Amino acid sequence: MRITLAIDTSTSRTCVAVIKGSEILWSAHHDGATEHGPALPALVQEGIKGFVIDEVVVGMGPGPYTGLRIGIAFAQSFALAREIDVRGVCSLDAIAAQVSEKDFIVTVDARRKEVYWARYKEGNRVGEPAVNFPADVQAQGVVIHADLYPEMKVLVALAGNITEPIYLRRPDAVATADRS
Repeated sequence: MRITLAIDTSTSRTCVAVIKGSEILWSAHHDGATEHGPALPALVQEGIKGFVIDEVVVGMGPGPYTGLRIGIAFAQSFALAREIDVRGVCSLDAIAAQVSEKDFIVTVDARRKEVYWARYKEGNRVGEPAVNFPADVQAQGVVIHADLYPEMKVLVALAGNITEPIYLRRPDAVATADRS
């Protein structure tokens, strides 16, 4: 059975797990919205001791650009160096698996007084993830679940062929030639 390194940096928490099938062999996290860079390699180094990793699964967002980029770049580099597969998954879907309501919304902090969110009915995402102000999301009149983190076993179970990060905002940095 394959041993998977699971990584998610789409929230303020850096999550890492080593999973074999549906069994978590090792799991840890580090809280800190701006600490993904130093936390991720330290967690992975600790987590993979004694394991031969067969694949990497990474949360592709949505999430704040820097944190998301750290997790994805690390996952891709790790997989490339070991010549193993890397697969992506929507992080909100892994969060939604923890919720039992039939119709609900999952949100995560997008900073700038906004949230990344997606709506789910009967456990399935309806539409694409979006970014809005919390009041706009609340206006939809369904239960909102905030401040949850991806369930790592579910992250691995849902992993598919998402190859591009789910960025919902334009970058803050703009090339001089593109400025108006």
